[in-house]
Amino acid sequence: MDRPRFADAGLAVLAAALVLPVTLGGDEAPGVLEDSTGIADVGWLFFLAVHLPLVWRRRAPLTVFWVVAAFAMLSTQIGFTGVFLITAPLFALYAVARHRSPHHLWAPVVVFVLALGWTWVYSGPPGEVLIGILSVLTATVVLGLSQRLHQDYRRQQLEHQARTAATAERVRIAREVHDIVAHNLAVMVALADGAAADPANAPDLLAKTSATGRAALTDMRRLVGLLREGEQPLAPQPGLADLPDLVDQVRAAGLPVEFHQEGLPDKDNPGIGLIVYRITQEALTNTLRHAGSGVLAQVRLRHSDSEVDLEITDTGSGHPGDGGHGLAGIAERAAAYGGTVSAGPVAGGGWRVHARLPWEV
Repeated sequence: MDRPRFADAGLAVLAAALVLPVTLGGDEAPGVLEDSTGIADVGWLFFLAVHLPLVWRRRAPLTVFWVVAAFAMLSTQIGFTGVFLITAPLFALYAVARHRSPHHLWAPVVVFVLALGWTWVYSGPPGEVLIGILSVLTATVVLGLSQRLHQDYRRQQLEHQARTAATAERVRIAREVHDIVAHNLAVMVALADGAAADPANAPDLLAKTSATGRAALTDMRRLVGLLREGEQPLAPQPGLADLPDLVDQVRAAGLPVEFHQEGLPDKDNPGIGLIVYRITQEALTNTLRHAGSGVLAQVRLRHSDSEVDLEITDTGSGHPGDGGHGLAGIAERAAAYGGTVSAGPVAGGGWRVHARLPWEV
């Protein structure tokens, strides 16, 4: 037996146990299962019949209610009565309110009220008893509906969190793909152009083009691995220690780059390191693609106890502005870590990308 069914079976036993003392109350309790010779065996069959279906109340609440209600009405017609003929249908009605949409409640509630009215007309229970039963009926329906609303709210919250997480992951992967593809293609195009313009150095430049392409394929395989459940990245994410290699790669593509680093990082934060790497990669890629020939670039990285300050400048003037997806992406990366990124032309000519990232997020 699965856990929900086990819990429902326990509830059915509890519902029967709660009314068992009253059912055994004899003359001290009106409407019990008793005849002139003692406890009626047929009456106990009805007692079991109205409680047993509650085991399936979660799986088929409407069916359970109608079965319980039918046995309760049949028991009353034969002449066996008891408090259990009220409590068992209430448990079944709660299951309908808890596990089915509100419009399914109308028919069970109407039938319950009509049956209660019929009993009042022909048996004449005190008015306060009738009011008490109606109050319990109202409380039962309200409790079931509130529990259902709470469950729906929790499910919507979880679905929203799942969608948000999936969207964030897609955006993250899209940024990674953009950074990898845009940078490596820009480097490969520059190397190929250099090989065409300088046949003497063509073999070396083509070898570098091939190496860049292989590196891009490795990174793409790593990203595909992240999309597959259970797979681990095929390579670690780049960070601060990989900046010199990045600068060397851009230099090999034909862009003169100076790299200056002031201070040493005294904290290990892979997230900050990755963002610094991607910002530098994006800025140098844009310079390589848009700044034209004869351009010089400079990367300056400053470390302090509280933040990382990154500045990339070039002497070109052909940048498309700050409306590209790449710059927007690195600005969002930095904002996620409490940092800022600005990009724009420099007075006197050139382009500057400036980022500040706090160590403590």
